[in-house]
Amino acid sequence: MKIKTVLLAIFLASGTLFAQDWQTDFERAKEMAKSGNNPIILVFQGSDWCAPCIKLDQQIWSSEEFKNYSSDHFVMLLADFPRKKQNMLPAEQQKKNEQLAETYNSKGYFPLVVVLDKDGKVLGQTGYKKISVKEYISLLESFSG
Repeated sequence: MKIKTVLLAIFLASGTLFAQDWQTDFERAKEMAKSGNNPIILVFQGSDWCAPCIKLDQQIWSSEEFKNYSSDHFVMLLADFPRKKQNMLPAEQQKKNEQLAETYNSKGYFPLVVVLDKDGKVLGQTGYKKISVKEYISLLESFSG
């Protein structure tokens, strides 16, 4: 029984080792952007209902190529708006995401990817595009000059 528990713990830990390092707090993301001199990639998504959001996650955000590149070049900030009851966010997080949406996504587009400087100034925005990971990285980089 103990061996199964240890194996399960190792399996769960390994899954988080390679997961995208998503921030969910805007102030923390700005601090990280300032210290690393990196732009913030703010992603508005509906993780459990928005088909283009799910494709963007599967094809770009979850790719090893993007994860490897973004870890040194971007601060990833997620504003998720799930609809299914079992995926609902804590009220505090939902409020933070709504505040971000008021400022950066007033029209309610999903997915919306907003590239921000370290102070939160918009440098550019995009959404889902059926392009390669390398092309998507180039697109994001083009906004920060």
